[in-house]
Amino acid sequence: MKMEQSVTNKMTEAYNLIEKANDMITSVFFESVLFSLQWWIGFILAVVPWILWIFLRKKDSTWRLLTAGLFVLFVSSWFDVIGISLGLWHYHSEVVPTIPAFFPWDFTLLPVIAMALIQIKPTANPLVKAIIFSIFSSYVAEPIFQWLDMYDREHWKLYYSFFIYIIIYLIANFIANRKSYATL
Repeated sequence: MKMEQSVTNKMTEAYNLIEKANDMITSVFFESVLFSLQWWIGFILAVVPWILWIFLRKKDSTWRLLTAGLFVLFVSSWFDVIGISLGLWHYHSEVVPTIPAFFPWDFTLLPVIAMALIQIKPTANPLVKAIIFSIFSSYVAEPIFQWLDMYDREHWKLYYSFFIYIIIYLIANFIANRKSYATL
């Protein structure tokens, strides 16, 4: 069944607005963001944690940890896309203009910190670790990013993030500690 022509036209118009917004973001990136303090912080946060993780990870648990980290990456990115789309928050500086600005946070910091916590003291209470992860992420990192003018909360409270981070960490910990990792 073919869509009504007016719906197709409205969708095309909406996508044209998105394309114009992306062009504007790219222009601002090259004029004001590239090599700024915020850009350098984002760049360092996108690269350094992974380098540290490569050297400090428990080598025989690499795939187990990466699976948990991938879960954290996927879910946190998904929440960021929804939050940005709903106008709950937004970011001010990107590392690369075509990659979302939340890249250093969702693709590096959250998964690497979660993986590190999972491998450090693996028999410790996961709820305690989840609360530590959540306090750091919501009450330390988010305000620092806001202070550095990299992120703004529009219609979002830190305690919303607090509970979401606890759930994300507990599920990642559950994934990492499954006994189902066996040879194929």
